[in-house]
Amino acid sequence: MRGNIHIALRVAHGGFRLDVDLVLPSRGVTVVFGPSGSGKSTLLRAIAGLEPNAVGEVRIGSEIWQDARRQLPAHRRATGVVFQHTALLPHLSVEGNLRYGWKRAGAPHALLDDWIERLALAPLLARRPDTLSGGERQRVALARALVCNPHWLLLDEPLSALDGERRAEILPYLEAVRRESGIPILYVTHAMDEAARLADHLVLMDTGKVVAAGPALDVLNRTDLPLALREDAGVVLEARVDAADAHGLLTLQTRAGALHAHGPAYAPGTLLRLRVQARDVSLALQRHADSSLLNLLPATLLGLDPQPCGQVLARLDASGVPLLARISHRSVERLELRPGMALWAQVKAVALLV
Repeated sequence: MRGNIHIALRVAHGGFRLDVDLVLPSRGVTVVFGPSGSGKSTLLRAIAGLEPNAVGEVRIGSEIWQDARRQLPAHRRATGVVFQHTALLPHLSVEGNLRYGWKRAGAPHALLDDWIERLALAPLLARRPDTLSGGERQRVALARALVCNPHWLLLDEPLSALDGERRAEILPYLEAVRRESGIPILYVTHAMDEAARLADHLVLMDTGKVVAAGPALDVLNRTDLPLALREDAGVVLEARVDAADAHGLLTLQTRAGALHAHGPAYAPGTLLRLRVQARDVSLALQRHADSSLLNLLPATLLGLDPQPCGQVLARLDASGVPLLARISHRSVERLELRPGMALWAQVKAVALLV
């Protein structure tokens, strides 16, 4: 696909109004993130042609799906859509579900075989949907969308109905689709860990409007956005695996310095994203060697933002990388913290999210 994706859409539902104007990249994963009721799913449905009241423009590369003169119906928009509830046909096997959409789309046979292999569905082909786990059903729904050879893959909260174990099971498959499909993906979620792990481009929404949009790490690490006020506020760092020991401790290189975290046995050289939550960062005036804390980063204090309940959000610069620390107002007074001070940011290895 050549060119970017342009979306300028307005939808009215009673007292709710969606009004967005976006230019999105035609590669990678665009995550639409925001609280419930912010308009994320309405935007996705409007793009897919499932909101009859939507007005405006949808242009994907050189293809015009909607403008002032035309509005392609949903079945003529080359999208693959996966919702929270998979809506697999219960009377068909997994293979039957896959072939049903594939035949209607007239897609190449190689595409069917390819996604069955990539999503490890061969052992499930003869089974009915009611015999599958939630994670397995989502893998089938994902494959069903991909075998239709879509020009754009739209995923609406695909993991929100799954428990933690099933979410962990399917996330690597979503990452494989991100790497291997070559299809632009729009991914709607309210889960920070999914946004941090999958997003190349991030759109932050609230009350039907776009609050911020841009490269994912730029938006995730901005301290002037509502993300910084959340209980799970933090930053996302790009990291490279240097080594892993026999106990599952990874040594990671980041722009902020070397960090240790627990995680799967990734091979050296693997590129990861690492979440450092503000509530897991403590501050010290000196470097302490007599502590169980493995991660000690030199940092400069940029600012102190008061928070509810006597808390303060400290904004830090660690070798050019932003960090956040959530500390108490009493700690600010006791350490006599002020902008410009040189500090040490301390993070437990077990607290880092790989």
